[in-house]
Amino acid sequence: MPFDCTAESAHFACSLGLVLRQYARELDWADGGVVELGTGDARAVSEVVAGLPGLAVRSWDVDAASVDEARAVVAEHGVAGQYTVEHGDFFAGSAGSPARTVITNPPYLPAPDGDLQLPGLWGGPDGNALLLRVLEGPWEHVVAAVASYADPVGTLAAAADAGFRVASFLAMPLELGHYSREPKVLARIRELVDAGRGWADEDSYMVAVALLTRSPRIAGDRSAELAGALQLPVPALAAA
Repeated sequence: MPFDCTAESAHFACSLGLVLRQYARELDWADGGVVELGTGDARAVSEVVAGLPGLAVRSWDVDAASVDEARAVVAEHGVAGQYTVEHGDFFAGSAGSPARTVITNPPYLPAPDGDLQLPGLWGGPDGNALLLRVLEGPWEHVVAAVASYADPVGTLAAAADAGFRVASFLAMPLELGHYSREPKVLARIRELVDAGRGWADEDSYMVAVALLTRSPRIAGDRSAELAGALQLPVPALAAA
């Protein structure tokens, strides 16, 4: 079952579209295309693809129901020739792809286990397990949603260790919703916040869609700015 959050989907679509337009030459997406971890309902990326005729996206999702819905959404947007959705594991399916760029709005609920109301939203004990796996891969560029309560300190430290820099980002606040308020999830969020590994207040958290890159063709590093936007203490990031 795909997760539906209109505000988050709109934020991801807007941010992704801006990144792909601004860095079209550096990302070379017109040549190698783009791969996507986790299709969801495909609405956000379908909108982006519809506005970028030269963009080809190949996506994988492990949830069969999400794949069926995503394919219908892709057809509805008239981009089936540009946006393919496959049922299966991203890491196996994308191996050997010529694409240099990964896009993802990964599941990021932190919890001790995946026995949740919507198990597909589980992002591992710290909420960033899938994103960390992406950062371990061969990709030159990663455009990803980073949640302030899913150990962004660990995520940014792992990105730096893997040679990534934060080239740009767009952050916005979101309300803690039904799934993030599930008791075991909320308890884990509070543990991460208390440990200085994230931020959330009683009602909200931050999500940033960030371009992480290893390319020398893209200058600068805004990691400290991203940490600030996620309400993280920059010294904690430096010490991670």
